[in-house]
Amino acid sequence: VQLQAYGGGLVQAGGSLRLSCAASGGTFSNYAMGWFRQAPGKEREFVAGINWSGGSTYVTNSVKGRFTISRDNAKNTAYLQMNSLKPEDTAVYYCAGRGIRNSFVVTSLSAYDVWGQGTLVTVSS
Repeated sequence: VQLQAYGGGLVQAGGSLRLSCAASGGTFSNYAMGWFRQAPGKEREFVAGINWSGGSTYVTNSVKGRFTISRDNAKNTAYLQMNSLKPEDTAVYYCAGRGIRNSFVVTSLSAYDVWGQGTLVTVSS
């Protein structure tokens, strides 16, 4: 499967963006999905994950209550809804897939098999 992330842009602090990750060339529902981000000069970090069915989700503490991950298997797309954005959320955001069907969400970068290109999110103060 190939992944393409889009939806990034420039937004003021307190604003919202929705990122999308479109999958093609495979069976999207066979993949757990994750969103990661990499700020300038920092390592790539886990943001949110969702299992193959959407029944299990997990978001990292720094975005809890502000970001929501979801998926629509009929549309082969995963989403990251980002509300109450802060300047520290500025980063390149990546979506990734892990070819497994279970109820777990994994936060480790190395567990993900397929990566999309990044989409830049810039939050101005």
